[in-house]
Amino acid sequence: MNRVVHPIEQESYRRLRARLDTSHFPPLTRAVVERVVHSAADLDYATDLVMDEAALEKAYAALHGGAPVVVDVEMVAAGITRRETVCRLRDAVAGPGLTRSAHAIRLAYEQVGPGALWVIGNAPTALEELLTLDAAPALVIGLPVGFVGAVESKAALRESGLPAVSNVSEKGGSAVASAALNALLYHPTSYSEETS
Repeated sequence: MNRVVHPIEQESYRRLRARLDTSHFPPLTRAVVERVVHSAADLDYATDLVMDEAALEKAYAALHGGAPVVVDVEMVAAGITRRETVCRLRDAVAGPGLTRSAHAIRLAYEQVGPGALWVIGNAPTALEELLTLDAAPALVIGLPVGFVGAVESKAALRESGLPAVSNVSEKGGSAVASAALNALLYHPTSYSEETS
C-alpha cells in the first residue's frame, strides 16, 4: 500500500524507538507493537500484547488478498481509513442473554462468512460471541477494553487457538484495535523494509 507518512508521524516513531527497543520482534509483530504503542502513547503495550508471527503472516496475506474486515463498533471502523469494513451494530438489537454488540457479531458473520479479519476494540461480549461461532477467522484482533469481561474474553480468545492479537490487561479500545489492523494494512510487502 502506497502511503505518504506525515513528518509528525515520522518524528513520533523516531521518539518511540528511542524509548523502546523493538528490534528483537519479528517484522509483523514489530509493526503491530509499534503502531499500537504509537496510537496509545503507552509503552507498556510492548509487553502486554500477545500474538504469533506465523499467524500474522497468514492474516497479512488474507488482508491483502481482499478478505473482509469486520469491526465491532463504528469507532474502530473510523480508525481504519484505507479499507472498507463491515459493522452491523446499527442493525443489532439486544435480547434476553444477548447484548446488542453480540447480536451485531452474529449479523456480521451471516454477511461475511468464514475467513474474515475481525477487529474488536470495544465490547467483550462481541468477542465472546465471536468465539461461539464457527467463524474460521483469518485473524481476530481482540482488544476490548474494560473492567468487566475484557480480561476474561481476551484470555478465552488466546485459549481458543484462533489466530489472534490480544493483550493481557484490561487496556484496549477502538484506537488500539484499529491500529493493530492498520499495522498489517500499511506494512510493506517486503518485510525487510522498515515500518513507519
